[in-house]
Amino acid sequence: MATLPDFEAWAVFAKVVETGSFSGAARALNLSQATVSKAVSRLEARMQTTLFQRTSRKLMLTESGQAVQAYAQQLLADGEALEAQLRDEVDQFRGKIRFAVPMSFGLREIAPLLPEFCRRYPHIELDLHLADEQVDLIGDRFDFALRIARLEDSSFLAKRLCQVALLAVAAPDYIERHGRPAHPKALNPDTALVYTNAKNAHSWTFRHSTHGEFTQVVRPKIQANSADVFLPALLAGQGMTIIPEFLVCDALRNGQLCTLLDDWRIEPLSLYLLAPPNPLRPKRVQALMDFLEQALRQTSWAQPSN
Repeated sequence: MATLPDFEAWAVFAKVVETGSFSGAARALNLSQATVSKAVSRLEARMQTTLFQRTSRKLMLTESGQAVQAYAQQLLADGEALEAQLRDEVDQFRGKIRFAVPMSFGLREIAPLLPEFCRRYPHIELDLHLADEQVDLIGDRFDFALRIARLEDSSFLAKRLCQVALLAVAAPDYIERHGRPAHPKALNPDTALVYTNAKNAHSWTFRHSTHGEFTQVVRPKIQANSADVFLPALLAGQGMTIIPEFLVCDALRNGQLCTLLDDWRIEPLSLYLLAPPNPLRPKRVQALMDFLEQALRQTSWAQPSN
């Protein structure tokens, strides 16, 4: 069975050659002299040859040692260069960041933030993936993701940034024609606009401090995997829906839409920042994560996490 070369021992050998002694290599590598000696002996046993002639006063390369000296020194130099390059990349604000964000949220909330980040960090490249479906963070090599969900359990590092309110909304024209319901059972289920990526998409659950919980089953007039599809129909008075507040906050402020069932509560979602479980990450990635966290916590629709 093939085995890997003993890279550590070859690097120690190269350092002995460079310093001219076992003790010098031990000081340079911050190792004990015994550890250095064992590494060289390990190589000699593996190669079945002697690499150094040792006397009480002098250390000389054998013919075999001279034959591999240049290769070992190149191996050590390449290893040191590799580590230096990686340290430089990790410590500097340069390189690519690959991250995933829900489609509508990314277009409305994340895209407007990116020019400022690019201004602050001109040497960072951003690779943004927009999709409402959950992505494979590790398999697809994402540095992190933003996710709007009710996250019950996760093997990833998960930081909840804020709560995202879900609102039942319709246009004033819709309310004028269908009435303003006082109870979820009074909703017109045939005019629902249904977001299909939601859990239990066709069953809308409301909670009331006095009346308890009620679930209304709806039959979609329009269903889609992107809630942006519903906005024209909503504004035209052609349906009602449950939708995240950030998508309709402007339309609510200017009176184009109204909330329904204000005495009833819909369990909110949370905005999470998810990253692979390794807590060590390049500075460029941490910079973007910190930037987005600070900006998103300050938005008008963000509700503090409990």
